[in-house]
Amino acid sequence: LHLSIRRQRQMCIRDRIMATFAVTCILACYVFLIYRLVTRKSFYSKGFNVSLAAMSVITAAIILAMQSNLVISLGMVGALSIVRFRTAIKDPMDLVFLFWSISIGIICGAGLYEVALLTCLVVTILILVLENLPASRAPMMLVVNVTDADKEDAILDIVKKYSRFYKVKSRNLTAGALDMVVEVQVKEEGAFVKEVAAVDTVMTASLIAHDGEVTF
Repeated sequence: LHLSIRRQRQMCIRDRIMATFAVTCILACYVFLIYRLVTRKSFYSKGFNVSLAAMSVITAAIILAMQSNLVISLGMVGALSIVRFRTAIKDPMDLVFLFWSISIGIICGAGLYEVALLTCLVVTILILVLENLPASRAPMMLVVNVTDADKEDAILDIVKKYSRFYKVKSRNLTAGALDMVVEVQVKEEGAFVKEVAAVDTVMTASLIAHDGEVTF
């Protein structure tokens, strides 16, 4: 009878482990697909994406091992405490997916499969909705090279005419000449550049787009 109970207990543990790894693998593949979908318009790193899927499974295995034995759990804590990750996260969205992948492993390792599934659905909806929200138009950079520094007021008057908000980012004055960079937000880009270039002593006028943060 004792052997039968022990055998049943081992089978239950084995079934739970297999179920944990199965659910974790499915959800890890789901995160893999969502990451690929979200980063389709930006820089995509397949290696990082694969590491996200693998991290969920590894985390689930660690949680299962820590639950099996107190000594092992203390050893795991000690071993993981000396690990240092020095890889820089360039995109904040990568950090979100990193924590998402780790949380899946922890939740599935604890046997809370419904919570893991609900977390995936909620995070997916949140990411897709916020990702597709219309954002303000990004500002542009007006780069002007003028041989007469006294023409700065005339240039700024044209800037005020076309842009409600503007900010002078830099002024470089050398031997009477002026190099100026102004952050603007304009709709009539062609007419704006032509009018700035038409100012006397303006040598060059360039309007440059950039992918920085929206400040207006």
